[in-house]
Amino acid sequence: MIRLIVVGKVKESWMRSGIQEYLKRLSIYEKVEVVEVNDEKAPESNSEAQNEEVKKKEGNRLLKNIKSQEYVILLDLAGTQRTSEELANQLDHLYTQGKSQICFVVGGSLGLSKEIMTRANDRWCLSLSTFPHQLVRILLLEQIYRSFRILNHEPYHK
Repeated sequence: MIRLIVVGKVKESWMRSGIQEYLKRLSIYEKVEVVEVNDEKAPESNSEAQNEEVKKKEGNRLLKNIKSQEYVILLDLAGTQRTSEELANQLDHLYTQGKSQICFVVGGSLGLSKEIMTRANDRWCLSLSTFPHQLVRILLLEQIYRSFRILNHEPYHK
């Protein structure tokens, strides 16, 4: 089972449709669940200490939803960059090693708390570009779907 635990709600209908489309495509390979936790208000006028408090509150919400047996992959700009093939191979390796419960974590607009980074088993940089965290969900689901296509030797547009 793969779970995405994410900060914030997706408000735009086209994004919700994209997420649902990839969840439907993935359902033939693996059960995938998206868990949303509430985000915190973070005005640009916040001090660094206030921003750290926001990340800590969001991080605690994320941590409450992570199961002890899950292998946790954070999406993090400071994480390791991987090609689609490398992600597919990583998932295959995890499944082969008996780590069949995988959790991807997407933080809020300010990033991730130290506590959630400590819990992570791995940190993955989806892209060096900056995207809205709601859009990252679609990109992440697409990459997971692509991974399963690669692992099953099925064609997928390169």
